[in-house]
Amino acid sequence: MKKYFIICISIFIIASCSSAPDNPGDVYFLRTQAEEGLETANREASKGNFEFALSLLTGHKRSAILTDDLSLIVRVTLSKGNVLFSLGRFDEAFAEWDYALKEAVLSANAELISISKIFAARGNLLSQRVSAQSVLDEITRESANLKTRLYTAFSWQVRGLALRDLNRWREAEEAVNQSLSIHDKDKQLENASYDWYIIASIRSLSGNLTGALQALETSIAIDRRIENSWGLASSWRAKGDVLRKDGREAEAIEAYIRARTIYAQMASSREAEEIDKKINNGNL
Repeated sequence: MKKYFIICISIFIIASCSSAPDNPGDVYFLRTQAEEGLETANREASKGNFEFALSLLTGHKRSAILTDDLSLIVRVTLSKGNVLFSLGRFDEAFAEWDYALKEAVLSANAELISISKIFAARGNLLSQRVSAQSVLDEITRESANLKTRLYTAFSWQVRGLALRDLNRWREAEEAVNQSLSIHDKDKQLENASYDWYIIASIRSLSGNLTGALQALETSIAIDRRIENSWGLASSWRAKGDVLRKDGREAEAIEAYIRARTIYAQMASSREAEEIDKKINNGNL
C-alpha cells in the first residue's frame, strides 16, 4: 500500500460559526460569511472537490483579511494550503502555511502558532522535505500547546505518520489510535475513517496484510454510512494494493475497478488514469 498524498481536509480544521454579538449595533457579516464558507469549503475538499474548495477558500480568505480577524485568517489559510497540497501545488501550499504562521504569531495565540507549525510539518513529511525524526521532534514540542480536541487528534495522527516512516509500527498504530479515540467520541466519522486508512497503511508496510485489509474494511464501512465518495475510492484503491501485495491478483483488480468507477463518477480523471495504470500494467 503506497503512501498517497491524500489529505482529508475535514480532519484538519473544523470551523465553528461565531456566536451572535450582544450589541445589535455590531456588524459581523463578512466574518460570519467566512466562518460558514470555511466549513463548506472543508466539506467540499473532503469529498475530493479540490478546485471548487480552492475557489471558495480564496474568496473567504479575502473576507477574513478584510475583517482583520487573525484567528479566522489563520484557519482559512491553513485549509487553503491543504487544498493546494492535495492538488500537487506544493510550493503554493507551503507559502500559505508560512503566511498562516506569521498571522498566528501576530495573534500571540500559542495554539494557533503550534497548529500552524504542525500543518507545515505534515506537508514536509508527506513531501519528504525533512526527515520523519525532525517532524516527530516538532510534534513533541508543539503538541503541548494544543487545547482544541480536534487539533490534539490531528497532532496524534501526524505523530503516527512520522513513526510509520521510522518503521516504529507499534508506536505508530498506538498514536493513530489516540486520534481515533477522540474522533470516535466526538462522532467525527470522516476523521475516524481516515484514521483507519492510516492504520491500514501502517499494518501493510509492517507486513500485517490481514490486519491492513480489516482496517480498510472498517474505513469503507464508515465512508458508506456518511457517503464519503473520496474516502471510499481511496480505500478501495488501497485495498487493491494490499491484495496485490498478498498475491491475490484477481481480487486486487476487482478492488481497483471499484475505485476507478467511483473516481470516474466524481470526474476525478487524474485518479482514474492512475487506476488504469494499475489495472493494465500491474504498477503499484
